[in-house]
Amino acid sequence: MDVVSDAVSAVRIGRPSSNRVRVSGSWCTRLAPYDGAGFHVVLEGSCWLLPDSGSPLSLGAGDVVLLPHGTGHVIADSPADAMTVEQAVPFERWLEERGPRRPRASSGEVQMLCGKYRLDRSRMHPLMEELPTVVHLPNRVGAHLELRAAVDLLGHELGASGPGACIAVPSLLDLLLVYMIRSWAAQGTSGAWPAVLGDPVAAAALRALHSDLAAPWTNDRLAAEAGVSRATLARRFTTLVGRSPMAYLTWWRLTFAATLLRDTPDPLATIARRVGYGTPYALSHAFSRQFGTTPGQYRTQTAGRSAST
Repeated sequence: MDVVSDAVSAVRIGRPSSNRVRVSGSWCTRLAPYDGAGFHVVLEGSCWLLPDSGSPLSLGAGDVVLLPHGTGHVIADSPADAMTVEQAVPFERWLEERGPRRPRASSGEVQMLCGKYRLDRSRMHPLMEELPTVVHLPNRVGAHLELRAAVDLLGHELGASGPGACIAVPSLLDLLLVYMIRSWAAQGTSGAWPAVLGDPVAAAALRALHSDLAAPWTNDRLAAEAGVSRATLARRFTTLVGRSPMAYLTWWRLTFAATLLRDTPDPLATIARRVGYGTPYALSHAFSRQFGTTPGQYRTQTAGRSAST
């Protein structure tokens, strides 16, 4: 796989959820802090997002906002004052109280997609950790075309409830998350990982490592894949990523092993081969040294958490 795909796969657990919301008039609802990531897509109209920490954000039609760290926030028809925010109706109760909505739009109406992803934060990739509290992707002509296509498809599926929607909607939600992260990295955002993904040497090395984790990688072999000298690779990779190539490889092998222990029933020998360790003992020793627990104990600890989502 690639860096973004692996970073998302490592933390995604359970199934994402979403609602298509239609509202008009004066309204204000609160979404509590969440052990995952939330998102909103404004399909029609406009509204305001007021994070627990940060400035109010005006959202217009076509805007997408991701809250990757599960920050509590309020969404409302206007930049409400502190007292109004304090009295905002909890989102789940707000949905229930509104009841069925008419299919036709009315003047001043706002239509949104609101959803959330369940994340396991115990093994976060630094790319995911670096995402800001609020990622705002405004609707601009010619920008984020893939994201716009995913939003259109998701909005259609949630509105139509056609055959196969139970498969299509979760898949489109996963695609939406990837496109939101990709759009954030591509919009000239400051930070380490947008720079990493935009650097030809570091990006080539990461692509090679993530596409074949079990390969017998060395600094020389990885430098050849990136088309530079070993010294150049070491300098640029370490400066941008914050780890040397081999240190990153070891860390990611063990992190991915943890993901496989959490998400699959594969025996330890199979997992060891997939992540580049010659024997289950070698993997177990390295895993215990890095995470302070054995692979078997880790699998037991995470089994209940994954099953409940």
